[in-house]
Amino acid sequence: MQDLRRDLARLLKGKSYREGDFTLTSGRKSDYYFDCKQTALHPEGAWLLGRLFLELLQDYAIKGVGGMTLGADPLVSAVTVVSHIEGRPLPGFIVRKQPKGHGTNQYLEGMANFAPGDKVVLLEDVVTTGGTLLTALERVRAEGLDVVGVLCVLDREEGGRDNLARAGYKLTSIFTRSELLHAAAQ
Repeated sequence: MQDLRRDLARLLKGKSYREGDFTLTSGRKSDYYFDCKQTALHPEGAWLLGRLFLELLQDYAIKGVGGMTLGADPLVSAVTVVSHIEGRPLPGFIVRKQPKGHGTNQYLEGMANFAPGDKVVLLEDVVTTGGTLLTALERVRAEGLDVVGVLCVLDREEGGRDNLARAGYKLTSIFTRSELLHAAAQ
């Protein structure tokens, strides 16, 4: 797993990590920006993310994974595909930002693969304050799923872990910023 983390860190550093002056979704200013989609939509990046998330998920007795669109879309897809290849199939679902607006007018896509009470884990690319995740968690609970964990690619260590913990959820990350930079330099 260490080699996979190093390879992912190098790819993330090259494709997804930028230094400069940025405004984040939370409204906070930052001296770096992390756009995980650039790596998650790369063939090797998707495979590495799927493998590493699946490793982190081995301790969870869950039915599947999901996350808020658009950041989690490629992460959920990577995990579902890799989980099938690895013989531990985990279906996925996507949480919309707005209800569909027609048909079933739902927030969650992929619910045909789940039943009320199923245990799931939410995936996220980057966690800053955790606000996006808290919204997603509310919508997932409203659909009757039981969220038993939250995994992310990068924890910016800016309060998100604590905010999620106060809401009763444990956040596990593949990297923090310092871990990412250190692993990419190996």
